[in-house]
Amino acid sequence: MQAKDFSDLYELEESLWWFRGMRSITRALLDHQLRNAVPRKVLDSGCGAGGNLKFLEQYSSGEKVVGLDVTTEAIHFCRLNGADLTVQASATDLPFSCSHFDMVTSFDVLVQIPGEGSDTRALAEMFRVLRPGGIVFVRVAAYKWMRAGHDVAMGTQRRYDLADLRQAVENVGFEITRSTYANGVLFPIAMLKRMVLEPLRLANAGSDVRRFPTGLGWLDPVFRAAMSLEAIFFRGTRRSLPYGLSAICIARKPGPEITDARILK
Repeated sequence: MQAKDFSDLYELEESLWWFRGMRSITRALLDHQLRNAVPRKVLDSGCGAGGNLKFLEQYSSGEKVVGLDVTTEAIHFCRLNGADLTVQASATDLPFSCSHFDMVTSFDVLVQIPGEGSDTRALAEMFRVLRPGGIVFVRVAAYKWMRAGHDVAMGTQRRYDLADLRQAVENVGFEITRSTYANGVLFPIAMLKRMVLEPLRLANAGSDVRRFPTGLGWLDPVFRAAMSLEAIFFRGTRRSLPYGLSAICIARKPGPEITDARILK
């Protein structure tokens, strides 16, 4: 990602339909996963401009969420967002002791790290810094064949089928508790744009992280409502989607479930 991409994230993360919709879906999945758990120390590995740090505080028993990103630009915008508990470091070499956190999140980060095997190293680091019984939430861009102009613009290194993501998570030692595709309602529209309209030069081939053009702003609440319906589909159940623009895996480091805040001190 370039410096301008972080500026765009900072400007849009609180308002754009995609970010708001994905937070609704994340909340539905985490609320069900953590219904008996009491995480306290939470790390967002690859936090970008920091838009999810405040959101994640609802899962940290009131504690500040730690944000980590490798770029100076990301840390700058995190602090503009009011996130002062931030660390500049690589997701493949986390500067924390073993078994330090109760939950680690990774939102569209594994797809961004350059270098063969870097995604595996990042997952292994998440496993290392989690306490036994701790939870990891990993979201990635789905389907290798969906690679298009957005990926080039955002520097996306790889995409995953859900089976590939599950295998990668299990290979470093995690026990998967739930996995699903997400953003399936809008998947056909994205497929049409990327597979048909972009090659025909009938749609912009750059980043999709942008507001709708003048005259189409009414689509923002429509798309957000579609993703909210998907969040309702996930809420309070173990249902999963067979397709979607994102692949999500929730897993646990082997050990007893964290159920009492006193043991986290």
